[in-house]
Amino acid sequence: MSQLISHIANLQLKEIAKKVMDGIRITPEEGLALYESADLPTLSLFAVTVKKRFSDDKVFFNQNFHIEPTNKCIYNCKFCSYHKPETDPECWEYSHEEIIDIVKQFDGKPVTEAHIVGGVHPDHDVWYWGALIEKIKKHRPEIHIKAFSAVEIDYMAKKAGLTIEEGLKILKNFGLNSIPGGGAEIFDEKLREKICNEKPSSEQWLLIHETAHKLGIKSNATMLYGHLETYANRIDHLNSLRKLQDRTNGFNCFIPLKFRKANNKMSNLGEVSVVEDLKNYAVSRLFLDNFPHIKAYLPMIGKDTAQLALSFGVDDIDGTIDNTTKIYSAEKNSTMTTRQLSNLILQSGYKPIERDSNYNSIKEW
Repeated sequence: MSQLISHIANLQLKEIAKKVMDGIRITPEEGLALYESADLPTLSLFAVTVKKRFSDDKVFFNQNFHIEPTNKCIYNCKFCSYHKPETDPECWEYSHEEIIDIVKQFDGKPVTEAHIVGGVHPDHDVWYWGALIEKIKKHRPEIHIKAFSAVEIDYMAKKAGLTIEEGLKILKNFGLNSIPGGGAEIFDEKLREKICNEKPSSEQWLLIHETAHKLGIKSNATMLYGHLETYANRIDHLNSLRKLQDRTNGFNCFIPLKFRKANNKMSNLGEVSVVEDLKNYAVSRLFLDNFPHIKAYLPMIGKDTAQLALSFGVDDIDGTIDNTTKIYSAEKNSTMTTRQLSNLILQSGYKPIERDSNYNSIKEW
């Protein structure tokens, strides 16, 4: 690393390299410089250096499945390919009983996590969703339930006439273990007005996660990139997350989510390149110095890009999923066995670690 620093011509990048080597936090201005000026080999070296401080040569995955209760939604985000109106033949809504039948499909399998997210249903409140969690826990008490984006929690609490804190306490009492990071999109309010103007504000998203953390509920964080945002918008987003993590230390993981153009109102924008994906993973790893893990969400970006991302600071590729997600899915079949996941990691020169939802090691492959 020190030899590379001496060959960097850009003085600002040279100073950033010294900070990275010494474990010193980079500023938003320096994060922007990385996006604008650093080449991929440099970003890779920087990001892997930081990744190894957190997880050495380990790369994590878990055995999980997704439950998507409905694609009905009160919101009409322009980037969304998931939401369908009630009259559409592709619209669905599962009852509690049908969802329990999905859970039962995994009886006898060593899954450790049920990930539950979907549309924001107009009729259901925190009591309805809490009762669902209770039923899942009754059938499979040991499973970790990671459920409901901040956007869903915002609505279900209001629907019940409760504060966010009251709603989260109820969900936790029913058995909620953690919450995913969806709904963050991009925090710049002018951009949100253009792409998801009906959704709660970025301030509300951050408040919900901060409240969850104070109640002992861990969460993940996301950022939707590759649409109308600038590099400055991305850094602003990452900086808001970093500040919240400084206060609460409640985030487990950061997951960049790539905008996909299929079947939505923003399809004319196209999609950014794999080069841009890798750059974004690397800068995220370098800027979020208080986030223990960076995830490449395999169903969204595909196996090849996920594998490349391991050389740009990523240390988690989600899980087996078993073809249970329709949200953000770039591949027709998102199922991978533990052996396939471990081989993907081994081929990149890293050590595969099967984990639980809190990143405790279950098995070294």
